Amino acid sequence: MNINIYGSTGVIGRTSLDLIENNFPNLKINLLCAKSNLSLLKKQIYKFKPKYAFLYDIDKLSGTNYKIDKTKILNFKELLSYLSSSRSDFSILSISGYKSLYFLEKIISNTDNLGIANKEAIVSAGHIFKKKKYFNKTNLFPLDSEHFSLFDFFNKINKRNHSINKIILTASGGPFYKKKFSNLKNIKFSQAIKHPKWNMGYKNSIDSATLVNKCLELIEAHYLFDIPFKNMDILIHPQAYVHSIVQYKNYTTHFNLFKNDMRIPIFNFLLSNNSDKDMNLKNQIFKFDYEELIFKKVKYEIFPIYNYFNEIDKSIPQNLIKFNIGNEYAVNLFKNNLIKYTQIYKIIKKVTSLNLYSSANTIKDIINYHEEIEKKLPEI
Repeated sequence: MNINIYGSTGVIGRTSLDLIENNFPNLKINLLCAKSNLSLLKKQIYKFKPKYAFLYDIDKLSGTNYKIDKTKILNFKELLSYLSSSRSDFSILSISGYKSLYFLEKIISNTDNLGIANKEAIVSAGHIFKKKKYFNKTNLFPLDSEHFSLFDFFNKINKRNHSINKIILTASGGPFYKKKFSNLKNIKFSQAIKHPKWNMGYKNSIDSATLVNKCLELIEAHYLFDIPFKNMDILIHPQAYVHSIVQYKNYTTHFNLFKNDMRIPIFNFLLSNNSDKDMNLKNQIFKFDYEELIFKKVKYEIFPIYNYFNEIDKSIPQNLIKFNIGNEYAVNLFKNNLIKYTQIYKIIKKVTSLNLYSSANTIKDIINYHEEIEKKLPEI
């Protein structure tokens, strides 16, 4: 069996490669894709010896003949051609940002099993994913802990035979869940990315601090599991052990609980079509103490973005796309010290309220819509 990893130099990519090396020796690394970290990509190529690799910032490869060791380095056109003419057993999509949409359809058609940890792709194109034709031959497996917990839960029960009242996603609250939003004007980028529980890239860390990540995850859950927004909510859970809560109409509640470690969803994905279903993570201990579990309602004076998110007309996909784009734009401005932390919220509101609508019936439509909005961003 073989696997393609899109985002191999990121946290999920590195974790996946470590799990494969130590637990799945028969899984061949076929393709590694990275954005700009050429140094780490080279190390991965020498170690795992994939047949192909792709670097988004391919200009960094000038003078290398587009080959590292025995691995052929593909340009964008060659990557699309490869995806169209081959098929992989597994793929992991962990590229951050909406630009994965440029080759998402080909990734879906290329692989039997797709592990996805790209919020932006589902948020922007989830209404299209719901069309069965996209997954006639591809099994979709969410890798974010919250959606993995629901995916695992629904796979173990017959959803139709259970009268579900509400789905609750939990949020750690990030580093500022005890502080009023109005007191965070002088927060620095280095403070905002210090997530108390997860080791993530800067984008996801900032989104966790603002609670935007949980808003995006509600959108994902809506599309992935066909759950109405009115039947979903968020609770702050600082320990991050319970990842989702299912409340039934008979007044009973089910907690989906496991240690806050990304290796667990990834391991289960890699195991999903493995004949040895009883294998365990080698040399890994996942014991943890959950004697005290704390849950708090989301306070709007701490996370005002959630109040705004609840006001948006989420039946219109374009509104969700604008919300997502506005956040990505604002986070990058904050990262580059061009705005204050508290202005992220304001920019999201401005972009989401843009009076700019167009068709969003295909992936190409969505990409075009993204590009139209991006042209307007400097005017915000």
